Amino acid sequence: MKHLVLSLIFILIFPFMGFSEIKEEVLDNGLKVIYIEDHSSPVATFQVWYKVGAIDEPEGKSGISHLLEHLMFRGSKNYPGNVFSKIVQSQGGIDNAFTTKDYTVYFQKLSPSKLQTSIDLESDRMANLLFNLEDFELEKKIVLEERRQRYEDDPESLIIEEVLGIAFKQHPYRKPVIGWSEDIQTITLNDIKNYYHKYYCPHNAFIIVAGDIKVTEVREKIKEKFENISSCDVPSRKILYEPKQYGEKRVILKRQTHLPMLVMAYKVPAYPNRDSLYLEVLSTILGEGKSSRLYRKLVNETALAVDVSTGNSALSRDGFLFFIVVSVKDVGKINEVEKIVKEEIEKIKNEAPSDVEIEKARNQVEASFLFSQDSVFGHALYIGKFEILGSWKMIDRYREDIMKVTADDVQKVAKKYFNFDNLTVGELLPK
Repeated sequence: MKHLVLSLIFILIFPFMGFSEIKEEVLDNGLKVIYIEDHSSPVATFQVWYKVGAIDEPEGKSGISHLLEHLMFRGSKNYPGNVFSKIVQSQGGIDNAFTTKDYTVYFQKLSPSKLQTSIDLESDRMANLLFNLEDFELEKKIVLEERRQRYEDDPESLIIEEVLGIAFKQHPYRKPVIGWSEDIQTITLNDIKNYYHKYYCPHNAFIIVAGDIKVTEVREKIKEKFENISSCDVPSRKILYEPKQYGEKRVILKRQTHLPMLVMAYKVPAYPNRDSLYLEVLSTILGEGKSSRLYRKLVNETALAVDVSTGNSALSRDGFLFFIVVSVKDVGKINEVEKIVKEEIEKIKNEAPSDVEIEKARNQVEASFLFSQDSVFGHALYIGKFEILGSWKMIDRYREDIMKVTADDVQKVAKKYFNFDNLTVGELLPK
């Protein structure tokens, strides 16, 4: 057995949201473990994050990350068969997983005294996943059906997918996380094996264990099960590239739908680019909540829309899209709605928001950021999101920087990114 030296770095931060401290260690095989002690309630979560998502998938294999997620529940060497969830449930816990464009996460929520269950299960499927052809074919059918129900038969999801597909010409963010049906059908079991061995290894993963735990106890258990998993070469990241956009792009989708929908998307940067912080505040001012400018204008004053929302994915591995989505009452008014949205954007370009409006928006962003972490699981999730970006220690700086955003900052990003050559428009119309 190869002798592994454990390099341990403990980082103590001031209490946050009731959490006492965060500590981290890096095993010699490259696996980082992050501990969050929170004794406010007798619960715990165990999360394994793999730094791989749709952004990493090879051409022609869209959806392979999500398909592998499904197979991770079909059994490993010491736990063959579809028993993972049953074992967790027998210990009074729940488990699940999710794949995003940037990463894949597997987690359990359970009693702190039952963490050994998570450690045993997750270490075995990190090292010894079984690749049964029958299971693979079954999960592929399940994913294809999921794809049909959630996208092809869901016009609202499909229009977002279509906007992504034309907004990005080269960048892998143009691919849906679930994959395209044609690609899913061509994925082989050998493709899955190669993908697993390339990305599912200690150097490309980290663990977060949080809750009513004692680091000295849980650390030894994790060390025993995980430190002997073979290390690996960290996969080289793709050089992300997107050609300059010249002119507005537009897609029209006709489907059976109750309401027409207008989707406007502008390419924007991600954190730690400071512009992403300014865009978070701008998003709140424009379309988050019933007091936002677009909601008041389109729903309350003109009654042209049923709902309005905006979204900015600041915590992405690379720059993504700022979305403005409007559910329009009358298909004949969709052009008028788009005109009003652009007019509201121009107002911000021409006159910076008031200090009162900025302060309110900053407070809303901060409150949303904190409320998303008011549970053991939620806080661990945000620690993981920042670790994906480079370091979980950026989480406090992010909150502090949000509160420094000014009206001039918001006006600046409106002028910089909300322009004709940076816009993609999608229209969902009744068939």
